[in-house]
Amino acid sequence: MRPRPEVGVTRRRLLTTAAAMALGAGAERSVSPRQAEVRAAPGTTSLKVIVFPGGFNWPIWVAQEQAFFAAQHLAVALTPTPSSVYQLTHLIAGDFDIAMTAMDNLIAYDEGQGEVPVEGRPDLFAFLGGDNGFLRLIVQPGVRTYADLKGKTLSVDAPTTGYAFVLRKMLEVNGLGRGDYTLVPAGGVLQRWEALLRGEHAGTLLVTPFEILARSRGLTLLGSAIDTLHRYQGLVGAARRSWAAAHRDELVGFIRAYRNALGWLYAPGNREEAIRLLARNASMPTELAAQAYSIMVNPAGGFFPTGALDIEGIRTVMALRSRYATPRKILADPNKYLDSSFFPPA
Repeated sequence: MRPRPEVGVTRRRLLTTAAAMALGAGAERSVSPRQAEVRAAPGTTSLKVIVFPGGFNWPIWVAQEQAFFAAQHLAVALTPTPSSVYQLTHLIAGDFDIAMTAMDNLIAYDEGQGEVPVEGRPDLFAFLGGDNGFLRLIVQPGVRTYADLKGKTLSVDAPTTGYAFVLRKMLEVNGLGRGDYTLVPAGGVLQRWEALLRGEHAGTLLVTPFEILARSRGLTLLGSAIDTLHRYQGLVGAARRSWAAAHRDELVGFIRAYRNALGWLYAPGNREEAIRLLARNASMPTELAAQAYSIMVNPAGGFFPTGALDIEGIRTVMALRSRYATPRKILADPNKYLDSSFFPPA
């Protein structure tokens, strides 16, 4: 018996909502996130960590559920952020201990190129490398080559964000100059995904697992950012230098637990449990979580297996900001934005 039409519609809505939750897009609809509370057992230190909710937090969920944080005498409370502005300004203000954020955000605020001004010099540094961003250019079915985007409109979160710079670079490398297309701000990944489905734009950068959904709906994967950039530092662990100096043991313990979680994720025998864990924590269908696993738990392009920062990937972020950001600055030293002294030995 054929399913009722409304069942198919409901399922498509469920998949869209689930993917948005998995990527943190749903969090952008909130105004002020409620800080998570955690009760630390005696002898355990509580850490306040602000994140973009979703699949990026897979290693953290593993570290919580497999007691890797507990083994380091840590209790980690996650707070979802509605935006990078909220995340960075509250981290700088000392409301959170750690942020899992884009390397581009950290550099932007350090260089006075953030979306909003902050008082004084930000005291931030990166101590942990997460991934390469999982950025894919998804386009309408009629677009088969980059040349087909000439004269078209593409959407971005905001024209001054780092991922907009990634898109500009992808287009430039493939023969399109700044005057060959139009970039329009369309909000976070959920808003851009929905606008793409409505046919409002020719293409946009989406993040795993949205490209999986897009291809199932007849849209086209034109290219992956990493194919153009080769190396790119996307997600990083960031903290204030002053906080880290006063909490060295806690930060080293956080890194060690995160790294143990990566090892657990990459162990083949944990695959099925890892998929169930993602589906449960991200509220996404198991089949979508399984496809996300093949992309995100992949040493060739997924989570960085050791959690080490990619210096060449940071250089790519700097090069894009040097070329496209305002006020214009030439950024040359990646060590300015990181401190590897907290990274524990294997």
